[in-house]
Amino acid sequence: MTTKENMSIGDRMLAALHKKGWSLSELSRRTGVPQPTIHRIGAGVSANPRRESIEKIARALGVSAEWLWTGREGIPSKTTSADISDISLWDENTPLMDDEIEVPFLREVELAAGSGRFAIEEDQAETLRFRKRNLRENGVQFNQAKCVTVRGNSMIPVLRDGATVGVDLGKTSLGDIVGGDLYAINHNGQLRVKQVFRLPTGLRLRSFNRDEYPDEDYTFQEIQDQQIAILGHVFWWAMYAK
Repeated sequence: MTTKENMSIGDRMLAALHKKGWSLSELSRRTGVPQPTIHRIGAGVSANPRRESIEKIARALGVSAEWLWTGREGIPSKTTSADISDISLWDENTPLMDDEIEVPFLREVELAAGSGRFAIEEDQAETLRFRKRNLRENGVQFNQAKCVTVRGNSMIPVLRDGATVGVDLGKTSLGDIVGGDLYAINHNGQLRVKQVFRLPTGLRLRSFNRDEYPDEDYTFQEIQDQQIAILGHVFWWAMYAK
């Protein structure tokens, strides 16, 4: 299992990145650091990146460059006392605001962060509320967004068992893949969530917990034979602290 002691610069960057709910491409846009550089850092290929790039990434993510380099400082919480005072309560009877939309929360559909879990019947009785502006900023069509639960420990430390993820069902082609971003995948009837990388010969599926779950490489023929399909891009995630 990946621990704080053996997390790499890339692991810490990805943990802070997903705490923000950003994609790798969004981080590149906000920092000016080239997307291939960010992908190499996240994939652990660039073990000694330029300090200037790390400092830009740290500022954007709201963490210290020292923490990214060494892990000696924790990720600052996004919630402050000022934030807490702005929290409002709502239930199913609370009217939607003009800039809000309800996204179906499919509690009975679980994405396995591990070997896979068979999908069972969808139940769209529950919803989560999102700002339309936030969905637009992430390029998500309102009617293509769904929220589901992640099970398993292969995506620790970024996604723990029981985390909720938002999936953009409008990004399903191989051409839509941004290397290193998280995607929901249908693997021969099993629903999974993984980092996905395009390879010249096919796809690579990667877990954050690489100590227990090694990379899985599939050729284009194996993708077809094993009925591997991209269900959508993970654009948001959340979970209770433990």
